[in-house]
Amino acid sequence: MPDQPHALSPQDCLVAVMIAVSASDGDLRTVELLRIESSVNNLPVFSTYDMDRFKDVSRVVFDLFAEEDGLDALFGLVRENLPERLFETAYALACDVGASDGELHTQELRILEEIRHELEIDRLHAAAIEWGARARHLTLEG
Repeated sequence: MPDQPHALSPQDCLVAVMIAVSASDGDLRTVELLRIESSVNNLPVFSTYDMDRFKDVSRVVFDLFAEEDGLDALFGLVRENLPERLFETAYALACDVGASDGELHTQELRILEEIRHELEIDRLHAAAIEWGARARHLTLEG
């Protein structure tokens, strides 16, 4: 991000959305960070991603969260830099991060709702994505 402090690649946008969900409740849990790392390391959309950018993207998200309208600014950056065909991917990744610790906290539910709204995810598609995230993160105990 040398020229513009908030210039994000499409992959950066996906990472930013995941970080935003994890940070939404003020507690970046290890299991959530591991989910983000696993997604970046294993999904085809990240095949060319430089994981060294993770710190820069995290800093952008945290800087925006410190601003009054920072969440709106983050969504603006995502809509501007992420191809629309990847909006559902962003939502799916966000749901996976939220579900990764076995429970969705109020703040995580709110930001997922906001992501769904901002990226104009169809209700039926959103329900399927949410169901899939829930199913992937069930444990034997619960």
